[in-house]
Amino acid sequence: MPETTAAALVSLAIMLLAMRLFRIRSFHVSVMVLTVLFDLLMPVYLYLNRDWYGRLIEQGDIFSFLVWMHLGLVITLFFLYALQIGSGRRLLKGDPDAREDHRNNARAVLATRVLVILTGALLYVPEE
Repeated sequence: MPETTAAALVSLAIMLLAMRLFRIRSFHVSVMVLTVLFDLLMPVYLYLNRDWYGRLIEQGDIFSFLVWMHLGLVITLFFLYALQIGSGRRLLKGDPDAREDHRNNARAVLATRVLVILTGALLYVPEE
C-alpha cells in the first residue's frame, strides 16, 4: 500500500472518530480543520513528488476516465468542505437550524472522501 493511501486511511479513521465524538467540540473542530488541511495539501505533495507530465502526457493517462473521475471527486470534496465550514460556523454562532445542514453535509463529505481515497488508490502506479 502506498504511503499516501495509508496516510489518507489513517486520516479517515481519525475523522470518523471525531465525527462520533462531536459533543467534544474542541476535539471535533480541530480534527476536522486538520482533515481539511490534509486534503488541501495532499495535491501539493503529490505534485511536488510525482512525475505528472510523464504520467499524464507521455503515457496518455490524461484520457483516462478514472483520472477525470478522481479530479471531479476532489473538486466536489472541496466544494462540500466549503459548505460544511459554512454550516459549522453557523452552528458555532448558535444557529440551531444549521444542525441538519451540517449533519447532511457530513454524510456527503464522508462518502465523497471515501471515493476520493478509493480512486486515488486505484490510480497509484509504483515508480520504477
